[in-house]
Amino acid sequence: MKDVAFTYWQDGEQWLGHLDEFPDYLTQGLSLEDLKEHLMDLHTDLTSGVIPHVRRHAKLQLA
Repeated sequence: MKDVAFTYWQDGEQWLGHLDEFPDYLTQGLSLEDLKEHLMDLHTDLTSGVIPHVRRHAKLQLA
């Protein structure tokens, strides 16, 4: 298992979020646990090649 960072918030009764590595791809759930399940599925899709032309977020180390 590996840890994957994500950002989430509640909007009314919906829980919204995205994986920090892939901020352009939002998902939602009916609870925080449901959102986490959707985020895990999204991570699988984004890293397996199912979704083409995936945009990524990264850090650049400057000297």
